Amino acid sequence: MLHRSWPGATMRSLALAALSLTVIAWLGASHAQSTPPASEPITVVATVGMVADVVREVGGACVQVTTLMGPGIDPHLYRASAGDVDRLSAAELIVYNGFALEGQLGGVLGRLGQRIATLALSERIADGLASDERLLEGEDEYAGRTDPHLWGAVDLWARGVPMVEAVLGELRPDCAEGFAERGQVFTGELDALHAWARASMGTVPEAFRMLVTSHDAFEYFGDAYGISVAGIEGISTESEASIADIRDTASLVLETGVPAIFIETTISPRTIEAVQAAVRDRGGEVVIGGALFGDAMGDHDTPEGTYIGMMRHNVMTVVTALGGSPAAWPEALADWAEVWNAR
Repeated sequence: MLHRSWPGATMRSLALAALSLTVIAWLGASHAQSTPPASEPITVVATVGMVADVVREVGGACVQVTTLMGPGIDPHLYRASAGDVDRLSAAELIVYNGFALEGQLGGVLGRLGQRIATLALSERIADGLASDERLLEGEDEYAGRTDPHLWGAVDLWARGVPMVEAVLGELRPDCAEGFAERGQVFTGELDALHAWARASMGTVPEAFRMLVTSHDAFEYFGDAYGISVAGIEGISTESEASIADIRDTASLVLETGVPAIFIETTISPRTIEAVQAAVRDRGGEVVIGGALFGDAMGDHDTPEGTYIGMMRHNVMTVVTALGGSPAAWPEALADWAEVWNAR
């Protein structure tokens, strides 16, 4: 506590007091430079859109999120630019998927994680599971490694919400209450989305519950919503489909009689078109049922540029093309739909 005067103070005590005040002021200035004021949003860099969307939904005005890989970008093949490294280096928090989804960025993320707060969201979700029975392993060149596409199952992805809340709350304790409130709302929306997806997929004729796509990014989706999945390429798009892969997939299409197969927004349609041509060469017919969002979300400022909108698009596209009828949109998501319908 400071006093207005120091009666009887010696010159030495005055000097010591002045020195103490100087040191305190210097420490305060140093702390202010190293720790951003609570009023400033957390500078977050996220690798892919699905991860970034969770941070935005939970963080609200207390976060400022930059996404490195936008619409149409394949994270398996992505190479960081010098600008990306600068953005990552300047971040207060880095959030990424993990499980080698960002293969080319792995080394950079590992080095930066030694001095910057990081969250590997899918890896943390996996750590939080009571058992590994819902974690899928890859085949072929991905054997023994966990499939990174956890966002395909909405109920799994929802497990990441409290993890994001916790990390953000550590960085901005004064925003923690808001993080918890927004996280609760978002979790409720994801629960409703998951139930709607299950009900919608249940309308597809059982014989046609087969999802044929360009690469193996939908195993969690299929496991959660009761549909078999056949990806022509492996889990990582670094591998390419062979002629044998094309022939085998065409045989599967002919055997099951599925009416549609699907391209992906981050992968050339040539592989799926080759399967379609091979089916026709053998006297069959199959249509391309639409484009699915596998490793990237849709354009910014569109419903598909959000996680909920991306999953809604994928479910509706698959269900409709395979002969089902999407269930009524849940009341819990009416506010979300109203926002986008008004645009």
